[in-house]
Amino acid sequence: MTKRMLLGLIIIGSFYVLHAQEKRCEWLGAGKQVDPYHYQQTKSATYKHGAVSSAQPIASMVGATIMKRGGNAFDASIATQLALAVVYPGAGNIGGGGFLIARRKTGQLIGLDYREEAPHKANKDMYLDKDGNAQTNLSQNGHLAAGVPGTVAGLFATMPYAKLPFKQLIQPAIDLAEYGFVITEREANNLNTNRDAFIKYNTVTPAFVKQAKWKAGDTLIQKQLAATLKRIRDNGVKGFYEGETAKLIVEEMQKGNGIIALEDLKNYKAKPRTPIEFNYKGYNIVGFPPPSSGGIILLQVMKMVAKYPIASYGFQSAQAVQLMVEAERRAYADRAEHLGDPDFWKVPLKTMSSDAYIANRMKDYDPNKASKSSDIKAGEIKESEETTHLSIYDAEGNMVSVTTTLNGGYGSKTVVGGAGFLLNNEMDDFSIKPGVANYYGAVGGAANAIEPGKRMLSSMCPVVVLKNNKPYIVAGTPGGTTIPTSVFQTLMNLLEFNMTASDAVNKPKFHHQHLPDEVYVEKGFPLDTRKQLEAMGYKIVDRGPWSRTEVIRINAQNKIEAVADKRGDDSVAGF
Repeated sequence: MTKRMLLGLIIIGSFYVLHAQEKRCEWLGAGKQVDPYHYQQTKSATYKHGAVSSAQPIASMVGATIMKRGGNAFDASIATQLALAVVYPGAGNIGGGGFLIARRKTGQLIGLDYREEAPHKANKDMYLDKDGNAQTNLSQNGHLAAGVPGTVAGLFATMPYAKLPFKQLIQPAIDLAEYGFVITEREANNLNTNRDAFIKYNTVTPAFVKQAKWKAGDTLIQKQLAATLKRIRDNGVKGFYEGETAKLIVEEMQKGNGIIALEDLKNYKAKPRTPIEFNYKGYNIVGFPPPSSGGIILLQVMKMVAKYPIASYGFQSAQAVQLMVEAERRAYADRAEHLGDPDFWKVPLKTMSSDAYIANRMKDYDPNKASKSSDIKAGEIKESEETTHLSIYDAEGNMVSVTTTLNGGYGSKTVVGGAGFLLNNEMDDFSIKPGVANYYGAVGGAANAIEPGKRMLSSMCPVVVLKNNKPYIVAGTPGGTTIPTSVFQTLMNLLEFNMTASDAVNKPKFHHQHLPDEVYVEKGFPLDTRKQLEAMGYKIVDRGPWSRTEVIRINAQNKIEAVADKRGDDSVAGF
């Protein structure tokens, strides 16, 4: 090789290095505006122009910086979700799905459904053994548990409302995957706890497994995930659902008895859905329709309690809690019987949300004693706790509420070999056999039975609230079947009990879902209230924390109050 040729190769190589560096996000890195190696949690703050509340500090900072650099709330939602796919692998994802509820500054309401769906080879008996017994281990762990991912399609379906090029929105996630970020103590503990599962359910050792135990301050680098994100950056939605990434997904399926095929990926589409709107004492509340149960449950429980002077009962008094529990009992009975994917099942939303139906559901309510779930059936009608949520508000007045999930923590525990991302275990959210409870204890029937191309029923409950037809609250939470009840309580804390946003999020929660016939309570739930409820006949069960609610509220001074739940690494950011 001549000196001239060598010099030419050096120049060409230098050009490609510089070109690669030009693609890097210039404001993310060591010592920069968003420093993934030195950061802290901010649990609550007030901002003037825009705010993000999400499950991880780096992701919130990425979303806020996107807005500061000219993006709106939709841009921030895309960038934050992509960042969460890297820095919050337990629930942030490109291998799962979710729902977006938004209100644009023009007043337009938007609902985007990018829930996972059953592959075309799926069938209603796929998790039953030869004797008809449910094999929930297969629906919850490993390759067969995965539905067709929807997140990437959802991000591109959001782009028409955004302002910045997609390449700018995805670059922070690419850099976080390629160059790493420092993990928290909670993330280290979670990775260590799931180490054996990562080994058991993977054909290639994922980045989440190393010889020594993870500890706070370690750097997690995910080179294969970075390469996958680059294919999405360079090839758009086809960079995930077709080409190399799709090939790697199918190859992984073949290694582990999974059933997702190339045609499932190529045919997947995000779907627009008409949001559920209802009025609660002058507030306009907007939630998500089926295949999410969250919006209709929220409507039912809030309408069921609306005629009672609950504010006068007092926060977490026995009288208030009992009323709310009985409303939850009836709404969850309806969930099991009537709710499913509306493209496959005639969901009687009009009847379920009618004032007459709701009044009839509460006619047997007795304020002095507990109902029995065995006596409370679904109304007669003739017609995952490792989720993650982000709430965003921008200076233009756009409100975006997004809940996404892999279902269980780290989903199916299966990483796509060569692609570096976790697959969901959302097939468990179907009713795999009538009367058999899923991971979250929910039961179902024909409405939510497995069918090819069908989307499994969800509990996700992203919500926006208007006051005098102006933006007021953006909220949501993870928590499996506890999601609607956590959002319910958070809204009641704000709208009825006049709490600060921080207290509304962080005060102890309680939960009831019809079956099992128990009321779960978090640590700190009032002892006197507990004793009174037990005297009425309620079975009270202690549980660890389950919700991680993200709330943004626009106050009377038009300032943006952002709150992140104390129960996790959640954090807010804004400007």
